[in-house]
Amino acid sequence: MVPLSGLPEDRSDGRRAVVVLCRRTPFGRLRGVFSSIEAHHLLAAVLPAAFHGANLAESDLADVIIGNATGGGGNVARLAALTAGLPVKVPGLTIDRQCASGLDAISLACRLVESEAGAWFIAGGVESCSTAPLRAHRLTSLPGAPDFFSRARFAPETHGDPDAGEAAENVAVAFGIERGRQDRYALRSYSRAAAAFEAMAAEVVPVAGCGRDETARHGMSSKLLSRFPPAFTDHGSVTAGNSCADADGAVVAVVTSLARARTAGFNTVLEFHGSASAGGPPALFGTAGAYAVLKLLERLQLNRNAVSTWEFNEAFAAQVLACTQLIGVAPERFNLHGGALAYGHPYGASGAMLVANLLRQSAMPGGQDYDGGWSVAAVSAAGGVGTAAAFRAVRLQ
Repeated sequence: MVPLSGLPEDRSDGRRAVVVLCRRTPFGRLRGVFSSIEAHHLLAAVLPAAFHGANLAESDLADVIIGNATGGGGNVARLAALTAGLPVKVPGLTIDRQCASGLDAISLACRLVESEAGAWFIAGGVESCSTAPLRAHRLTSLPGAPDFFSRARFAPETHGDPDAGEAAENVAVAFGIERGRQDRYALRSYSRAAAAFEAMAAEVVPVAGCGRDETARHGMSSKLLSRFPPAFTDHGSVTAGNSCADADGAVVAVVTSLARARTAGFNTVLEFHGSASAGGPPALFGTAGAYAVLKLLERLQLNRNAVSTWEFNEAFAAQVLACTQLIGVAPERFNLHGGALAYGHPYGASGAMLVANLLRQSAMPGGQDYDGGWSVAAVSAAGGVGTAAAFRAVRLQ
């Protein structure tokens, strides 16, 4: 395969969609610092920061597109936009592909820019695991009475519909990923996130007096990781140490065209080159992101070795390691600033966090040659679906 050249995914230089900036809340622990703050209020805290950070006029913003996984319905994007005081003409769109929702929201915004459906979009995701509504079916045996359940069904029993932890154990067994490898990968994520703490802090908008991630795991060591017992099965290898923590938070990106970004004076942007979604076995749903990556690379005729920067959502170390095997990339190349293992997993927002990581890395001096280099972000989601998106870093100034 060769790098992208003259393919249908191409757009003229000025029409190519780009991500110009990202903003987020701190990430709060489940029932932690944001335990009483609903999702639309978390999102409303960062929307003005993105809007004003891009120096937008009221007439500029075409839409707010937001991913959300555990909400109670309605349109959290519209509710948050109005709560934040954005122009009433901005409609708001909420999408749900579970953990892939935030990345899908940004990809959709990019495609809308390239189709000239709007000039500027704010896209990303939000999750409040702490205030997510209780869910219930109506009992047929007792009309009107509730039958509460913990989560929605994502696949029929014929395919298997495991909870996330059970699915991670399935992946670990299927791909022969022992406990030690998982712990070593997790420790690297913790270390990298700690090293990138100051760079990450520039994107954070304080909420309710909180200005830093409550979810950050400080002082983790290999010795401490080895003490965690199996979390989901008696003799399993997946533990709380090599699994992410559920989190509350919001992450958004501002998307526009390359021509407008250049005129607006942005220095470094992520140029969008396409996205792909794919299905995989629901019982091994942590691997679906890899199938999306392989589909995207084939579509772009892009060799995996041409990709300099990889971001993959870290719900579990086992799933990330399995995906590196499927894609054929060394684990060390994934998540240079750490991942959800270190800073938490606000489901609908985590895909957008991957894009924020890529943009931050592309703008940092030194290190790898990001200028013009390929970047890929990918997420595996419940039910065995995955989404991947490709970008190139472009320096405009």
